[in-house]
Amino acid sequence: MTAPTVKVKTYTVGLEQSYLTKEKKGDSKKDESFSASSSEGKALQIDLTYSYQFKADKVSEVFTRFKGQNGEDVRDRFIKPNIVSWTKEVISRYKVSDILGSERANVNTALTEYLADKFEEYGITISNVSLIDITVDQKTREAINAKITAQQEAETQKINNQTAIDKAKADAEVQKTEAEAKANAELISAEAEAKANKKLSNSITDELIKMKEAEARLKHGWITISGADNTIVKEK
Repeated sequence: MTAPTVKVKTYTVGLEQSYLTKEKKGDSKKDESFSASSSEGKALQIDLTYSYQFKADKVSEVFTRFKGQNGEDVRDRFIKPNIVSWTKEVISRYKVSDILGSERANVNTALTEYLADKFEEYGITISNVSLIDITVDQKTREAINAKITAQQEAETQKINNQTAIDKAKADAEVQKTEAEAKANAELISAEAEAKANKKLSNSITDELIKMKEAEARLKHGWITISGADNTIVKEK
C-alpha cells in the first residue's frame, strides 16, 4: 500500500505510438509539425510518427535522471524536442527530391537507427520512425515534378532504345540463319551433283566402251567411240 503523501510516477514499458503532426492526432494535441532543411538548403515542413518505450530495467534510472517526472512529461519535454532536433540532422544529409521520392524508405530507416542510438543511453527505445507528410514550397514542388517527369521520360526512351536494339539483333540473327541455311542447301546440292557425276564417270569403263562399240557395229557398221562421253563417229 502506498502512503498518501507519496507521489506515484507512471512509466509505460509497453510500446507507445507518438506523433509530431500539424493536425491533432494521437498525443499531438496541437500543431507539432516542424521545419527542416535538405542538403541543398531547401525548407521542408515535416509530420512524423514514431514508437517509444521505457526500458523496464532502466525505469529507476529514468526517474532519477529526469528528477521524478512521469512518463508523459519525459515524452513531451525530452523525447519530442530531441526527436525534432536529431531528425533535422538526418534530413540535412539528403536532397529534397530523394526525401520526397525514391529515398523516402531509406530516410525512414536512417532516422530510426540514428534516433534509437541517440536515446539508448537514456533508457528509452525508439523504433518505427516514419515521415508521414512532407510539405515544400510551390516552386520546389514544381522543380521536383519536372525532374521526376524528365527521369521517367529518359527511362522510357532507354527502354525503347533497348527494344529497338534487341529487335535489330534478332532480325540480323534471322537473316544470318536464313543465309546459312541457303548456303548449306546449295553446298549439299553441289556435293550431291558432284557425287553423281563422279559415280557416272566411274561407271564408264573400258569394258563398257568396248561393249557399246560392238553394239554400234552390229547396228550401224564400223564406228569409233571416242572418250568417256561416248561420242560415236561413223567411219566411211
